[in-house]
Amino acid sequence: MGGADRPLLRCIACGSVDDGKSTLIGRLLQACGQVPDDQLAALGEEGDVSLLLDGLEAEREQGITIDVAYRSFETASRRFILADAPGHEHYTRNMVTAASRADLAIVLVDARNGVVTQTRRHSLILSMLSARAAILAVNKMDLVGYDQAIFERIVADYAALAHGLDLSFTAIPLSAKAGDNVGEQSSLMPWHDGPSLAELLDTIAVAEAEDGPLRLPVQLVTRDEAGARLLSGMIASGGVRVGDAVRVMPSGATSPVARIVAAGREVEAAQAGEAVMLQLAEQVDCARGDVIAAADSPPEVADQFEANLAWLDEAAMIPGRSYALQLGPTSAIATISALKHAIDVESGSPKPARTLAKNEAGLVTLSLDRPIAFEPYARNRDLGGFILIDRETNATAGAGMIQFALRRSHNIAWQELAIDREARAARKAQVPRVVWLTGRPGAGKSTIADSTERLLHARGFHTYVIDGDNLRHGLTRDLGFTPADRVENIRRAGEVAKLMWDAGLVVLCAFVSPYRADRRAVRELFPDGAFVEVFVDASLEEAMRRDPKGLYAKAARGEVANLTGLDSPYEPPEAPDLHLDTASMSPEEAAERIVRLLDGRAPLGSGPQ
Repeated sequence: MGGADRPLLRCIACGSVDDGKSTLIGRLLQACGQVPDDQLAALGEEGDVSLLLDGLEAEREQGITIDVAYRSFETASRRFILADAPGHEHYTRNMVTAASRADLAIVLVDARNGVVTQTRRHSLILSMLSARAAILAVNKMDLVGYDQAIFERIVADYAALAHGLDLSFTAIPLSAKAGDNVGEQSSLMPWHDGPSLAELLDTIAVAEAEDGPLRLPVQLVTRDEAGARLLSGMIASGGVRVGDAVRVMPSGATSPVARIVAAGREVEAAQAGEAVMLQLAEQVDCARGDVIAAADSPPEVADQFEANLAWLDEAAMIPGRSYALQLGPTSAIATISALKHAIDVESGSPKPARTLAKNEAGLVTLSLDRPIAFEPYARNRDLGGFILIDRETNATAGAGMIQFALRRSHNIAWQELAIDREARAARKAQVPRVVWLTGRPGAGKSTIADSTERLLHARGFHTYVIDGDNLRHGLTRDLGFTPADRVENIRRAGEVAKLMWDAGLVVLCAFVSPYRADRRAVRELFPDGAFVEVFVDASLEEAMRRDPKGLYAKAARGEVANLTGLDSPYEPPEAPDLHLDTASMSPEEAAERIVRLLDGRAPLGSGPQ
C-alpha cells in the first residue's frame, strides 16, 4: 500500500512538564525513518532529541508562550499527524485545541512520579473529548532500574482513573532517552511481552467515527460568473451526489443538488473530508452557519443544550452571563444557564460548584439566542464541538462538547398574540422605552429614576420604576451578591423590563449592574433606540460621603461583603447614551436631561389626551 493510501490518524502526545514528550517524539520519528541515526548520535549522552525537530520546542518555564507543534510521520500501515501539546497547566487551552481533533492520544507519565494532577487533567479532557484510543506511555523506566513493579503500580493507578472516566487505554513501559521500547522491543524489560510504541501505533484499534448521513456546514455563500449561487464548505460526514435531495437546516427547506464543484472542477459526487461548492436546483434561503444535510435524515435543531465545558479563561465562568458561541461557521449568543456540577480533577467524579476557574471542567446547560443545527459531539465533532468567546475581551473563554438537546427546547413554542406592543403603545399615545441607570451604590440612581418618573407622570405618560432594592424583596430575594448572583439578578431584571416595555410603558431601571457584559446582554434584548443606558456617575469618595443606605459604613465594620466599589469591582460604561455627573447637578436637573434625551431621539409622544 502506497503512503498516500494509508489511513491518516491524528495523534496527540500529552503529559506533565518534563515527562519527556519532545524527546519521545524525536525517538519515534527516528524509529519511523524521519530522523537519521547519525543526528541522534551527535547529540551525545544528553539525548535531547527535541533540538533536532523543526517547529518543536522543549517546554520552558520562563513565561514564554508555547503553541501546539505538529509533525507528520508514517508507520508500516498508517500515516500520522502528531501534536506535541505543552505540559504546563498554564497551556491547557493548547492541549484542548490539539485533543479536539485527535483520534489517538499518547499520555506520558514519568516513572519516578507516577500519575500526577496534570496526568489526571489531561485524561479528563481526553474523556470529555470522546478520545477513541489512548496509550499510557510510562517513560524514563531507565531511571527506576526498569522495575516491573513500579510500572504495574502506575498502570493500576491509571486504570482506576480511566475507569471513572470511561477511557480505554493500552500501557507500555519505555525510555525515550535510551530508545527502549520506542522503535523496537527492549531486552532490558523482558517482562513486557507487548509491542514497541511504533509497532503499537501501527496496530492499535482506533474506533471509527460514525460515518452518518450528509452533513455540510456552510462556510461561504458566493456566486459564479454565470450568477449561480454556490454554497461552500467541508463535508463533515456522509457524501453527496448530483440529484440528491438535501435539506438546509435549521430552516428545513429542501432542494435537489444541481451541481458539485470540488478542487476547481465539476464532479458527480463528493465524500466526507472534501471541500466542495454546491449549487442547489431551488432558490432556498441558506447562509453561513447553516447545515446542508440529507433530506431524509436531517440533524436536530435546538436552542438549549447540556454540554461538557472546559474553562480556559483567567476570569472565572459565571452562570447567567452571555458569551459568543462559535460552532464551526455557526455563531450565536449563548448564556450558561446553570452549572450542574464541576468535575474533580483528582478523582474524575462530579462535585458541587457555583463556578469554574481556569483549567476546570464541568457539566453545564446552555441557552442560545436562536436555534441551531447540531449533533452530539461523540457522534460528530464538527457539529458538536464549540468554543465560547468573552464578548468584552474577544478571548476564547471555554471549549465545549454538546451532549444532547434539552427536551424543553423542543416543547416550547412562542405564542403569538393578537394585541402587540405597537397596539398597546398606540393606546397610550407614547413610545415605549427602557432607561437603564447604572452606577455605584450611593450615586443617586434611584433618586434620579424617581424624579424622572414624576416628570413623565406629570406629562401624562405611563411609566414604571424597577428599583434594584425593591426587586430584591420579591423576584430576586433568593439571590445574594456573588458575581454569579449579580449576573442572574440583572438577567431577571432585564427580562422584567422587556415585559413592561412590551406592555407599552416607559420603564426606568435603577441597578448598580456592575458588569459591562451584563448591561450589554440587557441592551441586546431590545431593538435599536429602545434601550438607553445612563451612567449615574459619582466618585467612590462622594458615594461613601453620601452613603444613603449605610452600606459603606457597614462594609467598613465588616458587616457587608462584596460591596461594589470596595471588594467587588464596578465597570463603568465606556460609551453610555448619557453621562450624569451627580456631583455637579441635582436629581431634578438630571431628570430633565434624561427626558430631553428621550425626546431628542424620538418624541415620547403626546401622552393620553
